[in-house]
Amino acid sequence: MSLTDSGSILTFVIVSFCLALILIMRRDSIPAPFKRYLALLALVMVTMSFVLIVISFYRMR
Repeated sequence: MSLTDSGSILTFVIVSFCLALILIMRRDSIPAPFKRYLALLALVMVTMSFVLIVISFYRMR
């Protein structure tokens, strides 16, 4: 996977935001031991998505 491949970046962004949305919407039904780890994973993925979006906009210039 290349970071310059816009399809891969778009897929990663969509998946990371969907994971975060699912965790927010279904937070009551997620077992307690998994909540912290899934939240950390979603936070890291969303942060990476924002970084990739900024990099993509910077390279478009």
